[in-house]
Amino acid sequence: MIMNEQKSDLSASQVEDYLQQHPDFFHEHLNLLEQMSIPHPSGTAISLISKQLELFRSKHHEMENQLNALIEIARNNDASLIRMHKLTLALLEASTLEQAIANLDVVLADYFLTDFVAVRIIKQRPESAIANLFIEPGSENLQPFLKELAGNQPKCGRPTLAQAKVLFGDSAVEVNSCAIIPMNFTELDGILAIGSREKGRFHYSMGNLFLTQMSEIIGTRLISLLRQTHNAY
Repeated sequence: MIMNEQKSDLSASQVEDYLQQHPDFFHEHLNLLEQMSIPHPSGTAISLISKQLELFRSKHHEMENQLNALIEIARNNDASLIRMHKLTLALLEASTLEQAIANLDVVLADYFLTDFVAVRIIKQRPESAIANLFIEPGSENLQPFLKELAGNQPKCGRPTLAQAKVLFGDSAVEVNSCAIIPMNFTELDGILAIGSREKGRFHYSMGNLFLTQMSEIIGTRLISLLRQTHNAY
């Protein structure tokens, strides 16, 4: 005996009855609204269509915000590349340590909007026209920076008064935020510091990549100029 197979397809009336009995169905299945095509008679408001439009608008705004964020990141990256290019050129134009430090002061003020710049090279003090450029190994002036030098990572925020005095001298009390960047290279140990009168200019949550790249560019040029100074003697 052959039995007729029971049809499993739902009829339109069954679907209609189910939706009437479960008016909150689409609250839990919003993704279905994106796939549905619903007629919208002129002049008649349909709640389901309104829900679709609301969902589409929300996704549109989300995508628009993501696009704007990507555009802003691209602009910031372009600006960063220009600043790093200016920094590199300024250092390459210098033929002495003194010129390099002078050019560094100018380019960081003009393109990086900094108020204070300090470079301290940890080395036996050679002849130099720049006061306090060198700190001798074992000097008590290194004590405020032991943590930063050991961690070999940039630190942003408000410097301690002891740090600010070593780096910025008489201007120490004016520095409200600062990036302290260790320079630990094979031929150079030192500290690069850039400061601002603004409290939020250099804050603890800033990323380290840009600051690290900056220190590598500066450190590489300083190493070259130190070699020239050594050979001159």
